[in-house]
Amino acid sequence: MSAPSPETTTTSDGARASLEALRTEIAKAVVGQDPAVTGLVVALLCRGHVLLEGVPGVAKTLLVRALAASLQLDTKRVQFTPDLMPSDITGSLVYDARTAEFSFQQGPVFTNLLLADEINRTPPKTQSSLLEAMEERQVTVDGTPRPLPEPFLVAATQNPVEYEGTYPLPEAQLDRFLLKLIVPLPSRQDEISVLTRHAEGFNPRDLQAAGVRPVAGPADLEAARAAVARTAVSPEIAGYVVDICRATRESPSLTLGASPRGATALLSAARAWAWLTGRDYVIPDDVKALALPTLRHRIQLRPEAEMEGVTTDSVIAAILSHVPVPR
Repeated sequence: MSAPSPETTTTSDGARASLEALRTEIAKAVVGQDPAVTGLVVALLCRGHVLLEGVPGVAKTLLVRALAASLQLDTKRVQFTPDLMPSDITGSLVYDARTAEFSFQQGPVFTNLLLADEINRTPPKTQSSLLEAMEERQVTVDGTPRPLPEPFLVAATQNPVEYEGTYPLPEAQLDRFLLKLIVPLPSRQDEISVLTRHAEGFNPRDLQAAGVRPVAGPADLEAARAAVARTAVSPEIAGYVVDICRATRESPSLTLGASPRGATALLSAARAWAWLTGRDYVIPDDVKALALPTLRHRIQLRPEAEMEGVTTDSVIAAILSHVPVPR
């Protein structure tokens, strides 16, 4: 492999510095959610999508809005409800009486960062309207494919404690999300910081007044993606990823293990993490760092294991401790 040119190296380093500055910028609006911020950046680098799970009031919406503001990206929010129709997301043909023709009216999916709020509150028919957008990055209306803007990321949220009146996402759609990020309740000190900010006049609806400024843009993201694509993966690392995913399929606690798409997602996320930490090659620790958010939503527990208190995270942790690590 030939060495990158000095110009390419400078571009790559500058993009990394810009993306690292996102943490500081987003922290002006969101307190104590660094893992979720990192996960969203990893997803952008991998052209993937993110499922954010957390109770109401932990700043999931604010996190996505702050990320968009820091990256100079367009963002739209859709509140998913039981009466939401697929055309409310993708757009529809509208009759224009002046021209006597139908014209396409774009839906909110035509954006860079789509926040699908409480996605499990809408029926499967509407949930599935996102499948083509997430996988093909286009929307087909009346037989005509319409490409979505680039970059494009779906950040869907769901509430883990209230299931009445909800429609759990089917496995096929869950598999389209690169990462499932858990957004926890803040620590005591972080919660004190949140209250102090609000007492001092912080308005979560006015990010500009909070001091959130663009620190990176689409050009930085493209340079970063190109650098991630050059991150080296040894045959041993590829084998390690495959062994982890195959172990999920053989686990007695699971009825469904990770698919080959899950293995591909884990390797992509590990490459992005390796580049963000300053390396141009992947090591086993990169794979371990991204295994939980990449695989937790792609596996399914047996009912008896669930009754015994086993969780998907504990199964993955056990697998990571038993699969031989390449040297």
